[in-house]
Amino acid sequence: MAEVVRMPKMSDTMTEGVIAKWHKKVGDKVNSGDLVAEIETDKATMDFESYQEGTLLYIGPKEGEAVAIDAVIAVLGEPGEDFQSLLNDSAPAAAEKAPESAAEEKTAEVSGADAASASNVSPEDLGCTVITMPLLSDTMKEGVIAQWNFKVGDTIKSDDAIADVETDKATMEVTAYADGTLLYIGVEAGQAAKVNDIIAIVGPAGTDVTPLLNQKSAPTKAETAAAPKAEAAVAESSVSASTSSDQNDDARVKASPLARKIAKEKGINLSDIKGSADGGRIVKKDVESFVPAAAKPAETKAAEAPASETKAITLPTYVGEERYTEKPVNQMRKTIARRLSESLFTAPHFYLTVSIDMDNAMAARAQINEVAPVKVSFNDIVVKAVAVALKKHPAVNSSWQGDKIRFNEHTNIGVAMAVEDGLLVPVVRFADGKSLSHISAEVKDFAQKAKAKKLQPSDWEGSTFTVSNLGMFGIDEFTSIINSPDGAILSVGAIQAVPVVKNGAVVPGNVMKVTLGCDHRVVDGATGAAFLQTLKALVENPVRLLA
Repeated sequence: MAEVVRMPKMSDTMTEGVIAKWHKKVGDKVNSGDLVAEIETDKATMDFESYQEGTLLYIGPKEGEAVAIDAVIAVLGEPGEDFQSLLNDSAPAAAEKAPESAAEEKTAEVSGADAASASNVSPEDLGCTVITMPLLSDTMKEGVIAQWNFKVGDTIKSDDAIADVETDKATMEVTAYADGTLLYIGVEAGQAAKVNDIIAIVGPAGTDVTPLLNQKSAPTKAETAAAPKAEAAVAESSVSASTSSDQNDDARVKASPLARKIAKEKGINLSDIKGSADGGRIVKKDVESFVPAAAKPAETKAAEAPASETKAITLPTYVGEERYTEKPVNQMRKTIARRLSESLFTAPHFYLTVSIDMDNAMAARAQINEVAPVKVSFNDIVVKAVAVALKKHPAVNSSWQGDKIRFNEHTNIGVAMAVEDGLLVPVVRFADGKSLSHISAEVKDFAQKAKAKKLQPSDWEGSTFTVSNLGMFGIDEFTSIINSPDGAILSVGAIQAVPVVKNGAVVPGNVMKVTLGCDHRVVDGATGAAFLQTLKALVENPVRLLA
């Protein structure tokens, strides 16, 4: 029997998913475990494997197309099997053929009521347990099924890990918490589901779980009748407009279709070309040999110019073609756009910049790295200095809570890291109490996990302040958007060799600029400036970090 495959709902805010690539085509034989497609989630492109066997009878969306949640994306079944009824299941019978009498209308209404009644069945009525997408972290909104450890028909125990679920930054196990047979899998491997969406059903073998899945109400007859009419009206309007445009165009200029195509690509107005074919009809060679005349305004201006002036130069007309490419926005980029927009347009930002003399820091780093088990970077020194400075300026280590301001007594420093197609911010916890070597080792470990997308929720949650460094890219200074709910963020630039004044003399020096971005709801200008002065003193004299 043919089965439909639907686009799952991967988060409580998700409305669509994107088919990145199909690995099978209609007519191909599909075995259990075969890679059928790749589906793009908010953090990654995941493999979508089939857990049924059969022939791929139907593919709905094309590669790169966005698909609404619950929309049919494919159908699997036997070769030649009729699957059209499955595609029409979401539409009521009234949409296929309007009732011709009151008796038929009444019958349709009664049938709809019976169907609704049949769908109001609770899992307890069937002795089943519905397994939903769990909330695996306080920021999680959706999860991706990385893999299923069981297939439909397998016997499940309450402590079995039935699947591995990937959040935006980590992969964790989902436990069944129920004994029975795996009756239904709602989200294929590689697909996403919102928190609390149904991903599986466990119950007595042979139980029909269809009533649990058919809880949606059908559209009214008025809606289904209006839809075809609206589509027909739009189609008729489009055809009429297109026909009118073509007729007017033909009436103005006689040209072959190929000549029109070439002229359009080159940006040439056909009315400027003289046709060489019968009746003055424009053909391909007329367009290709056409040389635009010099603009009349230029000729007029040249004619009016005094004879003593240089004659106007007639420039050849350059005919080019404007081109561009468009790339669908992936889910990670959508999440970044949403969160940063919320921060920028909610928190009133202001920025303070200070220059730091790095001569002592450079000398100290060289000495530290001679004995340290892990190489210490300048950013590690900044992270440590920020944590120590925050202890002296708790107002900067704060966050806006709506009706109150939270002053954090601990210093958890988020370190912004660039990954493919996005940005992650793992957290160095209690950084003020850690050595430079400890901080360096932790940051390096985070970087490896971030690139492999192996970060756990505990790695990225709970920052109180964020450091973003673009100095390694040669950026002198920049401003950053605050990583909500933090109250501030530090943007670190490159160390520059510049002339500086020391003891009244201009000498070579090394300077690094840092910019503090503050949420004006919790940090005032003087408060931010005082923090920067403390930070500057610590970095310029790194020995103070050991006190």
